[in-house]
Amino acid sequence: MATIQCGTVKFENIQGIIFDKDGTLEDSEDFLRILGQKRSRIVDARIPGTGDPLLMAFGIHENILDPTGLLAVGSREENQIATAAYIAETGRGWLESLNIARDAFAEADELFEQDPTPSPLFVGCLEAIQVLARGDIKLGILSADRTERVRKFVEHYQLGKYIQLQMGVDSGPSKPDPSLFLQACQTLGVKPGATLMVGDSPADMQMAKNAGAAGCIGISWRPAGARRLEGAQVAIASLDEIQIFP
Repeated sequence: MATIQCGTVKFENIQGIIFDKDGTLEDSEDFLRILGQKRSRIVDARIPGTGDPLLMAFGIHENILDPTGLLAVGSREENQIATAAYIAETGRGWLESLNIARDAFAEADELFEQDPTPSPLFVGCLEAIQVLARGDIKLGILSADRTERVRKFVEHYQLGKYIQLQMGVDSGPSKPDPSLFLQACQTLGVKPGATLMVGDSPADMQMAKNAGAAGCIGISWRPAGARRLEGAQVAIASLDEIQIFP
């Protein structure tokens, strides 16, 4: 166990730290924005008039991605269902709407599979993770992204020696369902009450809080509104603000 301190806030007897991926470790804002725009254009080409409402639903406004919006926080399945709901409002049946949404997402995937390189790590992430990994705690990633993409991210940046849990959302509940945090802790071999959550959205904080986490650390690498880190006990601007003591 270890003591974790961020500024004047101290967390004692910590066994593990679980990180969100997008917006916390991976600077994926541009990727997600372009992905959402591509999905909306594909749907709009088939059903004119749906493109702009879909962008709003995804949380994209004037070429800016809302870090608390559906695309940034929701799972792939949740984004598909939301897309299908907008399609269904045009008078199409639910199964047809869902199939159109799935086809659009698959077509967008093909574009990005040509360059599967993950978005860059935020500056200083690797060094901060290396320091934390030398302490007597376990580290993991719990993302709303697919598990396959989480694993590719860890592999690409050679984080496997530090990150002992690589967990995404492939089906079933997504953030902020506390069962995800509880499952992550069980897999990591730590107690929820001795584990911290580090994330960049209210969904991360609510999930961890409802699961009985030891605490929530909110991170925003860029200036953020108060609602982005709502629920966090402490807010930081870079991972090196997380200090570990025996």
